[in-house]
Amino acid sequence: MKLSICSLRLSILALALGLALAGCAGDSLESGVDPFAPMVFKEGATAMPLNPPNKATIQPFYVSQHTIFKFAVDTDSILIGNDGITRYTVILTSPNGNSQVQYEGIRCDSFQWRLYGTFENGAWQENPLSTWRAIQSNVPNRYQAALAQGAFCNFSSQEKNIKTVINSLNPNGFTGQTKPTNSFGVVN
Repeated sequence: MKLSICSLRLSILALALGLALAGCAGDSLESGVDPFAPMVFKEGATAMPLNPPNKATIQPFYVSQHTIFKFAVDTDSILIGNDGITRYTVILTSPNGNSQVQYEGIRCDSFQWRLYGTFENGAWQENPLSTWRAIQSNVPNRYQAALAQGAFCNFSSQEKNIKTVINSLNPNGFTGQTKPTNSFGVVN
């Protein structure tokens, strides 16, 4: 009797182990779940800012020796989204002093940017034709590339710490496009 109970238990254990192994042996393509498949991007909802840029928190940043524009970001507006997008308000100023204020987003994983809207006549206006565009690194007004490379991204991943982002925007340490130096590290 003892022997048959032990053999029954072993048979049940062997059957359970066999079923468990059979369940693991399924083809991931048949099950529809591929653990190595790339993640599909899903953008979260984007609301336009409620206020114009805060003059007390505007931080200028260097873009290129070839640009004639000045660029600044409102550090109060920087939003690090769970969807992988860093949203921010940028101020572009022409040599004659005219400014344009835009609300944009940057995706580090695909190195793209999007214009959500502009601040015109005291109110935010959504951009109805907003699409994701490749960030250009080799144009004079490459401010999206400067922000991505100098503050918002760690290579192809989003910087998640707002304090790190704001510290990166400090003009003394900003690396988005540093002024050219010679081989001795002296600024030309």
